[in-house]
Order: sequence, then structure tokens, then C-alpha cells
Amino acid sequence: MIALVVLVAGAVNGVAGFGFALVGTMALSTVLEPSTAVVFMIVPILAVNLSLVRELSASEVRTCGRRFRPLLLAATAGTLVGMWALEWLPASPLRVGLGVVTLAFVATNQRVVAMPGVAGVKDRCFVESTRWMAVVGGLSGLVFGATNVGVQLVAYLRSCNLSHGLFVGVIAMVFVGLNGLRVVAAAVLGLYEVQVATLSLAATVPAVGGVLVGSQLRHRLPERYRRGFVFGLLTLIGVRLLLGGFGVM
Repeated sequence: MIALVVLVAGAVNGVAGFGFALVGTMALSTVLEPSTAVVFMIVPILAVNLSLVRELSASEVRTCGRRFRPLLLAATAGTLVGMWALEWLPASPLRVGLGVVTLAFVATNQRVVAMPGVAGVKDRCFVESTRWMAVVGGLSGLVFGATNVGVQLVAYLRSCNLSHGLFVGVIAMVFVGLNGLRVVAAAVLGLYEVQVATLSLAATVPAVGGVLVGSQLRHRLPERYRRGFVFGLLTLIGVRLLLGGFGVM
């Protein structure tokens, strides 16, 4: 089951350029303790993004590193705080919270509902200034460290007018750095049990395999099919998380 989950999540990431952490963590959280699912997915997330970051040239890595430095530094600090808070978060409320975040992400991206104030927040905060990069990066890192949900960073980088290929590579670069740090932080904080660490390492194989499959499909599928697949899957997972959090399933 775990191999299938990370394989599908990898395919989603290869097709859309994001979604591996979101799909994998949320799907596993329906059957595992959410905190365990978050820790389990750290190494596969790192492996997946390592396989994607090669799409950036060395000059693009340097340029993007300078361009988004405040965002990266603030996200790093927020991620460490989120990792520290992970062991204190109760399972059922965390499932509900993850389900709400997932469905809200789908609703706003598919324009099912207009979230009050979202447009204004984007206009004021999703700008390339040092101050707002630090704010977005810090808050996004906090959520990412505790839940593996990095859609805030994805949304910010989507607003920066990057080409699709560059967007995929920059997302990979950001999450490689953050997840490399999280592996060390999880070990230091004692979040890795031997079985979890072993299975997490083994899960990198189907995860990277899924990305390779998805990367091939990315250039063959029209945008509407890519979006339909990704957001349809996230909707099912979000509903399942909410039901599990409320004790229905």
C-alpha cells in the first residue's frame, strides 16, 4: 500500500511539478498517525526533488538562489519550528486540519469558491520584496515543517512568472534544501523510529519511479487533464481526512 501511495504521489509530482508531499502525506495520514506520516515522507520528498532539480542549470540555481534568498532563509527557520512542534500535535485535530487545507487548496485553485480576502492577500503579499518573502517564507516553513504541506510556497512561486520548466526546477531546489535539513532535524529530535526510517528509505524507489513516469506524461497531457487528475485525487484524499478526523471512517 505504501509503495502504491508513493508511486502515485510521484507520478502526480512528475506531471504537475508539485503535489508529491501533499498527496503522499495526506493519503498515508488516512491510515497512519498523521505525525508518523509526516516524518515518513521526508526522505522520499527529498529523493523526488533531487530527481527534479537537475532540470535547472547551474546558472539558474545561482540566479534563483540569489533572487529568492529571503524566502529560503525564512522558510528554513519556520520549518525547524514546525518540526519541533510536530510531536505535540494531536492526531484527530491534525487530520481535520490537513483535510481542510487540502480541500481549500483545491477549491481556490479550481475556482470552485472565492475565498474572502485571498485576492487582496496575494496582491499585497505575493510580491518579490525582502519583507514579504520573509513573511511568506516563515509562515510557509512553519506549516511545512509540521505537516509537509508546502502549497503556500508553491502558490508564491507560481506568482513569480516563471516558465513551467523553471517553476518545476525552482520548487525542487527549495524542497531539496528544506527536506535535507528536516532529515537531520527529525533524527536530532528523535522522531525517527527504526522501522519508520527503514521503510521511508525504501519508499524512495517507487517515489522516484513515479516521478519518471509522470515527467514523461507531463509533455503529452493537456493542461486540463493534468489539473483534473491532480485536483480530483486531492479532493478524494481531503474528504477522507475529514471523515477520519471526525471519527466517521
